[in-house]
Amino acid sequence: MESSGADGRSPAAGATSGGTLSEAAGHAADATEAASNSAALDVVARSGFAVMALLHIVIGAIAVALALGAPGQAEPTGAIEQLAANPWGPAVMWAGFIACAGLSLWQLSEATLRARHLPRRQRLAKLVSSGFLSIAYGSVGLSFAGFALGNPGDSGDSTRDFSTAVVRSPFGVPALIGLGVTVVGIGVYFIVKGAGKKFKEELAHFEGTHRGRLVSGLGVAGHIAKGAALILTGLLFVIAAATNDPGSSTGLDGSLKALQDHPFGPALLAAIGAGFIAYGAFALLRARFGRM
Repeated sequence: MESSGADGRSPAAGATSGGTLSEAAGHAADATEAASNSAALDVVARSGFAVMALLHIVIGAIAVALALGAPGQAEPTGAIEQLAANPWGPAVMWAGFIACAGLSLWQLSEATLRARHLPRRQRLAKLVSSGFLSIAYGSVGLSFAGFALGNPGDSGDSTRDFSTAVVRSPFGVPALIGLGVTVVGIGVYFIVKGAGKKFKEELAHFEGTHRGRLVSGLGVAGHIAKGAALILTGLLFVIAAATNDPGSSTGLDGSLKALQDHPFGPALLAAIGAGFIAYGAFALLRARFGRM
């Protein structure tokens, strides 16, 4: 006689039901992944890459100006403020918001939907890297929206507020140190990626062409400069945690301006600024010709 479960159904029926639910979830994930591969999202995501590239160029120019003694904020909000100052400011701000929001969604799908078929270790790495980028691009998109609505923010203040909130959380100082170490690790990754030219697969379009060397040079200089800036930013998080002074964590702008107090600081600041401009130029090419 066939046994039945507590609800009167046989184990086979329960297994079939579970399998049906699993299959339905799989079909839903496949459908969502197909939607994320749409041409419309592809165009918006590429636009987001272009916007981020432009911000890197402006940040780099501000950093070079700082090295020469001019005022400015070498951070995303400082760059967005420069873009908002033109007559088409509001339209540019909303366009930037839409582009960055689309890029954030695309990175989110990279972290979740498209990573489903990867081996476990690669899936976890993709979740961390693309998930972090999704949050970062979404944050920049919100900054664009803030300027469009007449409520500009300040990345340095936001970073200080965030650091203070982390220190006051249950995990406190260790959490802020962990965040700083993570940012430093991402910076090291960028330097390794640049020095090893591991970005070439992103722009295979130029492989073997006369322009390939120029693109490669931009990629090397840009990735190394961005990596150095991230390492400085991460170290500020660690120092702020170690000294129990979360207010000293001032983000990218603060980390770059801190270089001005050192003997070779202005020269290094100018070099990092030039590297950011190179990274922006590389990223523009990535937006147009890179594989998605």
